Amino acid sequence: MFKDRSYCGELTLDDAGKQVTLAGWVDTKRDLGGIIFIEMRDVTGIIQVVFDVSKNGEAYQIADRAKSEYCIYACGVVSKRTDDTINPDLKTGMIEVVAHEVVILSESEVPPFPIDVYTNLNEEVRLKYRFLDLRRAEMQQAIVIRHKVMQATRNYLSSNRFFEIETPILNKSTPEGARDFLVPSRINRGMFYALPQSPQLFKQILMISGFDRYFQIARCFRDEDLRNDRQPEFTQIDCELSFITPQIIMQVIEGLIKEMVKVLGNDIHTPFPVMTYDEAMQRYGKDAPDTRFGLELVDVSDIFASSLFNVFKASLDNGGIIKAIVINDEGKISRAMIDEYINYVRTFKAHGLPSVRYTGSNFETGIAKFLSDSEKQKLIDRLSLDSNSLIIFSCDKPKVVNDALGNLRLKIAQQLTMIDDNKLNFLWVVDFPLLEYNAEEGRFYAMHHPFTAPKPECEAMLDSLTPDNVDMIKAQAYDVVLNGVEIGGGSIRINRTMLQKKMFGILGISEEDAKIKFSFLLDALKYGAPPHGGIALGLDRILMILLKRNSIRDVIAFPKTQKGQCLMSEAPSPVSHEQLKELSIKVVEV
Repeated sequence: MFKDRSYCGELTLDDAGKQVTLAGWVDTKRDLGGIIFIEMRDVTGIIQVVFDVSKNGEAYQIADRAKSEYCIYACGVVSKRTDDTINPDLKTGMIEVVAHEVVILSESEVPPFPIDVYTNLNEEVRLKYRFLDLRRAEMQQAIVIRHKVMQATRNYLSSNRFFEIETPILNKSTPEGARDFLVPSRINRGMFYALPQSPQLFKQILMISGFDRYFQIARCFRDEDLRNDRQPEFTQIDCELSFITPQIIMQVIEGLIKEMVKVLGNDIHTPFPVMTYDEAMQRYGKDAPDTRFGLELVDVSDIFASSLFNVFKASLDNGGIIKAIVINDEGKISRAMIDEYINYVRTFKAHGLPSVRYTGSNFETGIAKFLSDSEKQKLIDRLSLDSNSLIIFSCDKPKVVNDALGNLRLKIAQQLTMIDDNKLNFLWVVDFPLLEYNAEEGRFYAMHHPFTAPKPECEAMLDSLTPDNVDMIKAQAYDVVLNGVEIGGGSIRINRTMLQKKMFGILGISEEDAKIKFSFLLDALKYGAPPHGGIALGLDRILMILLKRNSIRDVIAFPKTQKGQCLMSEAPSPVSHEQLKELSIKVVEV
């Protein structure tokens, strides 16, 4: 029956006169009395199938029984539509199939939502009936493009001498980042595997083993709080290379991203711009800046060094900074909007947003009365003021100021429609701090992970590390950013045992703990480990941005909710007492 089947969306005018067989679902049906039109759908698209009672009464009668989402099989001849019946909204709108046979393969109940509706659908209903949601054209497009991007990735990396190598899913727990998902071992009672948060240790082992270019489209698992761009299980394009520099890795990855973007029919310019971490924080307040619009942060601390405005003076006296953003608003920003912004930045621990308007010749409202003539002129020069503008300030500790204004500029840009959604602005951010200091805990943490190598010129500074100079010690780390979202990150790894032990010591990982958690890596480093480094790209995030979706759930076939639940399969779920007993596990009420 299904031999030589054609696909609905692939038929063209060149197929006119050809007999075809189709299999798919009833998308819509129209009965004009004696003639039934069924728009038939499969994974490639939709085509109109015509059933004429005067030409084949039996096929007409069967088609008359068919309803929305019935699965059917049809045979007929491809025919060119008359000029007045052409449907410009369909890829196959120039043609139709005049059917002489139809079989109802299976019936369907009335779906809980129309398959052809693309907005205002309750997400919980969509996820519960994911098997229906995946029939919708926008979801099928996402999954098909995901497949093509993965194929392009494999082809590109294979052609660049990479080996695709799988690493273990059941591994040892090394809780140094997010929480691990644990899997009890039945055979080894009281012992647990952990699902991998990333293949980090194993890909380093592969470099030491001599496979100088590895990649894997890897499934990763993290037991962490979820949001739109996070899932408990996700996919990353994982790469590791030996005998390289950061620049070599960046060049390879730019080529890969170029191929991924081509899948959607787009092209991008390479090489990507490169910005240091310090510059990104200075200009944008974020280490993953969105460069599609202006509203850059400008440090004006020095202008107000002798300010009589108490708010500015108190911040500077307490070791804070003052930054400003300029909005050429022509009156678009109202007092109510400014109040809204003040409430918004409280989320980032900012206490207020002093502001002033520049009319092109003078400063008015807000803090205008507190500005000296000298400060006004310096602001005009520093901020390049030449037209009606609103200047918003933030003054506090650097982290608070950067968080407040870095997020506020995004909010304002969205409100004023300053962002071109068709732009793809890629950017490398480099020279991250190797470590960060937590004053509350009195200890250092790795900015990326414990295996990241410092820049060679910073290595000696590890011997005189203090909370005051920690930001000066830079890592050989690099993130790739797209439209203000980090889509991948990596680093050059430590390949010398003594340096790795020193790093563990700085991070408060004792020699005994290091042996327990990372023994096989430490052993491997003793045997001629090559210089190596790598990167991991977040496949789900990349697809979300390229396809302009609001959530990575819309580019994953079977995602979970923000509570980590699969509404379709009802996972996670209780298990029987017998299963728990077999694993020597007892559930305790807390």
